[in-house]
Amino acid sequence: MGTVVRLPRTNPQRHSVREVSALARVSFDLQPLPLFGLFVRQYQFSSSGILSTAVKMVNPQVTNLAIIVVMMQLAKKVPFDNPDVLLLVRGIYILSNVIILGLYLYTQAKINKRNDLTTLKYVEPAPLGSGEEARPVTTTNMEYDKGQLRQLIKSQLMGVGMMGVMHLYFKYTNPLLIQSIIPLKGAFEANLVKIHVFGKPATGDLQRPFKAANSFFNQGQVKTDKASLESAEKNWRGGVKEE
Repeated sequence: MGTVVRLPRTNPQRHSVREVSALARVSFDLQPLPLFGLFVRQYQFSSSGILSTAVKMVNPQVTNLAIIVVMMQLAKKVPFDNPDVLLLVRGIYILSNVIILGLYLYTQAKINKRNDLTTLKYVEPAPLGSGEEARPVTTTNMEYDKGQLRQLIKSQLMGVGMMGVMHLYFKYTNPLLIQSIIPLKGAFEANLVKIHVFGKPATGDLQRPFKAANSFFNQGQVKTDKASLESAEKNWRGGVKEE
């Protein structure tokens, strides 16, 4: 706690500028977080959701960064030279990936059981710098979810492969701890898992087609509006031909 500055009990208008400034500084030093929290809450209601949208987008990256920093500091205290400790860390990493794989397989079973054949149309953006036209896609929710799940599994297998090379060939041990937590956290935060495992409705941020996680200013985002669909179907070589 900081030192509280008490002003003489006189008319507030007679306080000197120096005394008032000192009181303001101490008051702010004592309670910066409540003041900031009040400002954030007021700003959230007056900014049409812009701030809350930004917080939702940044939160996973911020928490991942915090995990990395904490685990890097923790890894410095882990005696990896001890074979028993190293075996335990390897076991934790393997268990983490088994849980992720089990979660994805369970999600796949839920997708097949739901058998959602609702038609889904969207425009898939062309790869950046390819010079190709955006591609119109017509599919079902079930097939879309299966495609997204295949990407998740592929990404996980690539991560395991890279970790295997780093650990077995280059003898890195510290990343085992980080890679035991962040991919597991990401798996439970996946849109498909939220929909099919936790039963959240596919609306808002979970509405298909999913928004690109690292896209800014709508660059590289899929589009579902009628104008974009009609334009893509006319311009793309594999789109629906105009009659």
